[in-house]
Amino acid sequence: MTLPELAQQLKALGYPVAYSHFKSAQVPPFICYLVVDGDTFNADDKVISEFTYVDIELYTVNKDLIAEKKIKDMLKENELSWLYDELFIRDEGVFKCTFSIQIDNE
Repeated sequence: MTLPELAQQLKALGYPVAYSHFKSAQVPPFICYLVVDGDTFNADDKVISEFTYVDIELYTVNKDLIAEKKIKDMLKENELSWLYDELFIRDEGVFKCTFSIQIDNE
């Protein structure tokens, strides 16, 4: 899966989606995704594969198991494994649920 394909899959979930951040304030729930790192697999001084590490961040006012399940189901359908982290951002009054994934750049 490529980054544009991931964006398309996220938008199909029915929530507002932006890369990194929105240009204007959004009412939760909404999703931001961001490339956080990259890596390559090399052999014989050539890049064989490229990998991109992406964080998918779901912002909600309350714990939203339905929205989280939609993201998990989309990741499962695309055979993407993830790491999960949750944080309450007190100043904003929102939960941030982060799904960290790795995608191939092919």
